Amino acid sequence: MQNTQTPDYQELESLAKKIRARLVVMSHRTGAAHLGGALSCVDIIVACYWALMNVDPRKAFDPGRDRLIFSKGHAIATLYVALAMKGFYPEELLDSYAQCGSKLAEHPAPYCVPGLEVATGSLGHGLPVGLGMAMAGAINHVPYNVFVVMSDGECNEGSVWEAAMLAPARSIENLVVFVDYNRWQATGRSEEIMALPSLRQKWEAFGWNAYDVDGHDIRALVDAVRQAPRGDGKPVAVVAHTVKGKGVSFMEDDNNWHYRIPNEEEVQKALKELGQL
Repeated sequence: MQNTQTPDYQELESLAKKIRARLVVMSHRTGAAHLGGALSCVDIIVACYWALMNVDPRKAFDPGRDRLIFSKGHAIATLYVALAMKGFYPEELLDSYAQCGSKLAEHPAPYCVPGLEVATGSLGHGLPVGLGMAMAGAINHVPYNVFVVMSDGECNEGSVWEAAMLAPARSIENLVVFVDYNRWQATGRSEEIMALPSLRQKWEAFGWNAYDVDGHDIRALVDAVRQAPRGDGKPVAVVAHTVKGKGVSFMEDDNNWHYRIPNEEEVQKALKELGQL
C-alpha cells in the first residue's frame, strides 16, 4: 500500500503553520509543557498524514489502514491537532487538551481518540511496537505501512537498536522511521549526552535505507520515503534535521521551551509570526 498522490506543498506548508499556531495556544491555555518538541515535528506529521499515509478518518480502525506510532509521546499535542484537522474527530475536542477527565491527556492512552494507535511517552517503545505491527502485516499479507515518529534523544535507548537490528533481519519493508533530530534532549544538547552525530550512518549500518533531510521541507520528507528502493528487504529511516521550537523565532533552538509555557504576549507574537493574526 502506498499513497502516490501529488500533494500541494504550498497548501501543506500553510497547514503546518496553522497546526503550530494551535499548539502555541493550547500550551498557553492549559499550561502544558513540551511545546518546543511539539513544534519541531509538525512538518513530519503533515508529510505523513497528508502525503504518505493511506488513512480514512471515516474508517479509523480499518485493518488495512496505514498506522502511525507517535513514539515521542511527550509531544503528543502535535498528533492530536493533526488528527482533528484531518477529520478523525471534531476540532472542538482540542479545547479539552490536558484537562482533568479529557480524552486528550498530555501522554496518550491507546485508542483514546480515533486514529491514535498506542500509548507512548516511555521512550524507546514506539519502534518495537511499530515493528511488531509491520511484521503482522507482512505475515498476514495485509499491505499496510507503519510509520514511527521518534525523538533523537530516544535513540539513546537500547530497545530502539534491538528493533533496528530485527527489522532488516526479517526483511520488513513496510516500516518507516522518522527521527525528529532537533539536537536537544531534556537536559542538554543531544551530541553532548550521547554520541548521536552520524545518525544516518548508524541506521545504515543496521541494514536500513537511511536518508538525511531537512525536517522542515515537507517535499524532501515525502521524497525520501518515496525514493526508497522496494524489494531489497530494507526498512526506511529518515533522519529529519529539525529545529526545536520551529516557526516561532524566540522559541527556535531554545531548550527552555522544553518546559516553559508561553504567556499571552508571547502567544500573540507567535501567532503574528505564523501568519495567524
